[in-house]
Amino acid sequence: MTRRQLTDEQWNFIEPFLPIGEYGPYPGRLREQFEGVIWRFRSAAQWREMPCEFGPWPTVYGRFRTWRDAGVFTALLEGVIAGAAHQRNTDLSLVSVGSTTVRAHHDAAGMCMDKEVLEALEEAAAEQEKARPKRGGPQEQNGQDGGIDTGQEERRRIRRRRRLRLKEALLGRSRGGLTSKVHLAADCRCRPLSLVLTAGQAADSPQFVPVLEKVRVRLPVGRPRTRPGAVAADKAYSSRANRSYLRKRNIKAVIPEKKDQAANRKKKSSRGGRPVSHDAGLYKERNTVERLINKLKAWRGIATRYDKTPESYLAGLHLRASMIWINDLLQTPG
Repeated sequence: MTRRQLTDEQWNFIEPFLPIGEYGPYPGRLREQFEGVIWRFRSAAQWREMPCEFGPWPTVYGRFRTWRDAGVFTALLEGVIAGAAHQRNTDLSLVSVGSTTVRAHHDAAGMCMDKEVLEALEEAAAEQEKARPKRGGPQEQNGQDGGIDTGQEERRRIRRRRRLRLKEALLGRSRGGLTSKVHLAADCRCRPLSLVLTAGQAADSPQFVPVLEKVRVRLPVGRPRTRPGAVAADKAYSSRANRSYLRKRNIKAVIPEKKDQAANRKKKSSRGGRPVSHDAGLYKERNTVERLINKLKAWRGIATRYDKTPESYLAGLHLRASMIWINDLLQTPG
């Protein structure tokens, strides 16, 4: 007998966000199917290995895909955060931004794509390669005889198609294999505010603004709150563009400066601008995002990516983030 994945108090938070269609599912089986989705991401087992207490695995998997495509898990996270704001249980005085790399299992490779979409992407990539300037003459580009090697062109086409598949699946290739990267923002109580999924080789600094743009706390009255009081991040996010973005929005930057940036600024003397400083006391609170990453990866299906499509893995991230909020709200008095 598999243990229950949800308590009655947790289910009371989740049930209002699950849609019930005209032809199903039956309300009596709705909770079992949702617990089956939680069991899968918590244990990282295959859908076929799902215990019979949650129902037939094809039914649970089909229900998960329906909820994923309908944006149920994203709406659940936004709704739980809005409920916490209604109880005055949100704190945006300091938001910490960070990222973590997720190793992709070999089952995550091989995402299916429409033939028309793949061909269109391949044609665009081929045109970009042709437009790219090349060094040397025709003999150096196509071989000593100046002809076109059909085998070489076929190998290029295969490599190009592989790169396109990895790009669409948000998978990056590194020394450790295929990886994805999760960029996230956390509040002062280690609760997630926004999540962005990219390929594993993506840099952290360009995702700083997209992560903050996704921070939206709906209040009972008025517009959602999107501007935190201060943002803490490590040196990887130290750039002029990020600091300018925070300055325009009147947000305090708690980001230390890199050594090479400081040396370059000093080399320019007065033209290098003012020295960059940060609040060391607030920077110590940046550990909230690192602790949040540990909470997210407590589920094995989140610590390692087994899903082929990025939408499925991102749905699991939103589900895990929602459960973190629900557990925190249940532990908070009142």
